Amino acid sequence: MSRRETLQPGSNTLLMLSSMYNSLSKTEKKIADIIKSEPESVVYSTLTDLAEKARTGDTSVLRLCRKLGFSGYQEFKLTLAQELVTTSRKVHSEIEDGDDLSTIAEKITAENKMFIENTFELLDMNELQKAINAIAAARKITFFGIGSSSNTAADAKHRFMRIGFNTELVTDSHVMAMAATLMDHQDVVFAVSTSGSTKDIVDAVRIAKSNGCYFICLTSQAKSPVTLYADAVLLSCAKESPLQGGAFQSKLAQIHVLDILTTATVLQNKEKAYKAIEQTSKGILDKLY
Repeated sequence: MSRRETLQPGSNTLLMLSSMYNSLSKTEKKIADIIKSEPESVVYSTLTDLAEKARTGDTSVLRLCRKLGFSGYQEFKLTLAQELVTTSRKVHSEIEDGDDLSTIAEKITAENKMFIENTFELLDMNELQKAINAIAAARKITFFGIGSSSNTAADAKHRFMRIGFNTELVTDSHVMAMAATLMDHQDVVFAVSTSGSTKDIVDAVRIAKSNGCYFICLTSQAKSPVTLYADAVLLSCAKESPLQGGAFQSKLAQIHVLDILTTATVLQNKEKAYKAIEQTSKGILDKLY
């Protein structure tokens, strides 16, 4: 089993902090809130300054830095400062009652673009390559998804089927548990869970892993119950409260990751993929006018 324990080259520190936020302790969340809301100020703060502002101890700040993959506070500050200089920090206005249709469309487009760009910042190429290799060697790929995530899982199942892979989609929690008991080391289970905390998925994955299967998860939480069992973690950007489950922006980010994953898989398995694409295209010719 592998867990994404540290930041990878090219990752954005603030994005990763948001992705890990739900797994942090109450004390660490107080520090994280200050870092996220005042990153420019934090760059010029000492370790003690930040600890006092968060009303915590120095060791709590150090512990958070190490959770993010840094050796200490100075390395964290240096990286954050570099990212603030090199990254264009875009602020998009909220949609207001008086906005006309063109303004609404423009604001939503800008927000969606930002989510896709942030997802690219979070996506770890090493994790992506591990997922591609496992999929290419799998006897069967079973996609898990519940609720809104089942729609993304269905898109993934369809796309991989079209490029020649043996796929199955499971969205019922009882069937999920039963399917997991029949898996072995030749199988890959691919779970979609924005929160990473859907109990039915975590329970089924635990069973599948005990049977030796390879587990890939697509989630927005770098440290969550489901990532404890993951061999490859694919992160996407999300900004959902409990009352916003299934937000379109999260789905766009997930589909973007799947587009990268499937395209790269095709390029690594050209002969198999191109043949399957041709066959499946011919198979639906008589379904079109």
